Amino acid sequence: MHLTSENTFKKIIIIGDRVLIRPSKPNEKTASGLYLPPGVQEREKVQQGVVIKTGPGFVIPIPVEDEVWKSDDEKVKYVPLQAREGDIAIFLMNGATEIEYEGFKYFIVSQNAILMLEREEDL
Repeated sequence: MHLTSENTFKKIIIIGDRVLIRPSKPNEKTASGLYLPPGVQEREKVQQGVVIKTGPGFVIPIPVEDEVWKSDDEKVKYVPLQAREGDIAIFLMNGATEIEYEGFKYFIVSQNAILMLEREEDL
């Protein structure tokens, strides 16, 4: 499935340090040749897929201070995630929640459960 103007996941908001991943088929290989054989996926409870959408990241706690000059509506700040949309992620299944959205299977995974990312970048 490819993202199009009609299919951009605008309705979905991923919360915190979570990532929405579309699983790859068991023998689907990336352009660089990375793939997990079916035996590894079943035995090790490891899965791979494409990062579709990411949450904003880890919340940075706002210190509690009674300073008159500060506004009450300070924005929440986040430490961004390492995962980006389009990355190939290898993640632990025990840290994933399986969902179905518009007929397709996805996983919501905490960044802690992601073991490795593959990203298309120029050196």
